[in-house]
Amino acid sequence: MNDVKCECGHVNPHGTVLCEACGKVLDEKEKDNKELLDMRYEGSARRSQTYNKTIIDKIWNFFSSVKVGIWLIVITLVASTLGTILPQEMYINLPPEVYYQQEYGWFGKWYYKLGLDDLYGSWWYLLLIAMIGISLVICSLDRVIPLYKALKAQRVTRHEGFLKRQRLFGVSESADEQDWSVIKNHLKGRHYQIREENGDLLAEKGRFSRWGPYINHVGLIIFLIGAMLRFIPGFYVNEDLWVKEGETAVVPETNEKYYIKNNQFILQHYDKNKDKTFQKAIEEAGQVVKNYQSNVVLYERTSKKLPGEKPKLKKLEEYKIRVNHPLEFNGYSVFQSSYRSELKTMTFVLANKKTGQTFGMVKIDLEDPKAKYDLGNGYSVKLMNYFPDFEFDQNGEPSTKSRLPNNPAFVFEMTTPNSPKPETSFVAIKQTIEPFGENTYKMAFQGIETKNVSGFTVRKDSSLWVITLGGIIFMMGVIQGAYWNHRRIWVQNKNGQVWIAAHTNKNWYGIKRELETVLKDTKLCIPEDQQKDNLDKEGV
Repeated sequence: MNDVKCECGHVNPHGTVLCEACGKVLDEKEKDNKELLDMRYEGSARRSQTYNKTIIDKIWNFFSSVKVGIWLIVITLVASTLGTILPQEMYINLPPEVYYQQEYGWFGKWYYKLGLDDLYGSWWYLLLIAMIGISLVICSLDRVIPLYKALKAQRVTRHEGFLKRQRLFGVSESADEQDWSVIKNHLKGRHYQIREENGDLLAEKGRFSRWGPYINHVGLIIFLIGAMLRFIPGFYVNEDLWVKEGETAVVPETNEKYYIKNNQFILQHYDKNKDKTFQKAIEEAGQVVKNYQSNVVLYERTSKKLPGEKPKLKKLEEYKIRVNHPLEFNGYSVFQSSYRSELKTMTFVLANKKTGQTFGMVKIDLEDPKAKYDLGNGYSVKLMNYFPDFEFDQNGEPSTKSRLPNNPAFVFEMTTPNSPKPETSFVAIKQTIEPFGENTYKMAFQGIETKNVSGFTVRKDSSLWVITLGGIIFMMGVIQGAYWNHRRIWVQNKNGQVWIAAHTNKNWYGIKRELETVLKDTKLCIPEDQQKDNLDKEGV
């Protein structure tokens, strides 16, 4: 498409409505129009309104639409809301295909099938975020580049049609040198930048406010980039870590470089006799926790990462992790978030059901149970099966929900010298089943030992500074566009008369009051508000 050359000599891109230099109306449809000029983009040619042939043009035009951008934001907000209805996959302990249907029935089943279980990490949610970013970039480029070119190319002397169709416009018969001098002094006092050409004058200030919305867009784009960086492994970590007392565990998302050993978990309560402040709360609640604390040691791997090889660790530091006092290292923070007590061992005795006579004790390590326990004198117990977290499945068969010893159950085979064949017994907490008829012997429960387990939350956020930077830039754009405005005043000699026109991108009341100050002590008339006059004529 050919460029359009104005009579002033300036060459304008195809599709320009107003000459970038002199402001003459170039669009044939607009030449006979008497309405006020649309000055949003200075009448410049926007790519989306000029080209519509190639596939690139169509993609550009699609994303340059403000309506498309708003709909993308609305769809993303609706999707984000759906992700809060049920817990996300990261917060559940069972496989998602089992958990959602088991807990929420048909609704949970469809929630999982639609991919809402891991919404914020799903490809289509990330695609929505990316499309919003693309829309912001294209919307900004489609408008800011032609606007910048038009403002840069504008001349002092403007076409008569341009001046007449400004909202604030007035004509005075004449002005002497003193009037011009007073106007210049007043404009300088109001911090206007003045340009003169052929006896005409252009006063301008606050042009930088026009870039406020686009700086908003830059801030939002940076913010979205920061949000998407969280999905890159290593940039954002928010993982749970459970470590039993005396054990050492690898810190998640550190590529097995760092390890934590839990030496001791400490739980302290307030004493109602010593801590008078919490006496009433203690009386009502029974116990009020004073301190959750884990005494840990941080290690770093010094050997290479080889499959099956026990890592060589170097001690870095000892630390007491308490609530709101995390262990911090290399950008990671380890918070004390929870605790629990797990069953460590269970003790049984082999006993005669009728006489109560015992023949030996069996102490089962729930983390590493033995296959057989020899009690001597021909008495022995074989552990045929072990269910750490016992439940009956849909077929009525015993199974385990997890590997944690939350509800242990055992299948024992008891061998005694007085029985021709071993007896079998199924033993769970408060439940004993003898599947092959009544037994002579039983495994009688004696006691348990527990072990404290510290619950940590491991966090790292390398994207936080990007998100913060985006937020700061966005607020700068808001302030820039909200508290300043772009004002221009043209004072020109036309046919022996003095024409005065003014335009602002907002706050017309302010520029009217400013014109009164600028033209004070001169013979020049204050420009009239043509939009108000038109409304009055129409009876509005």
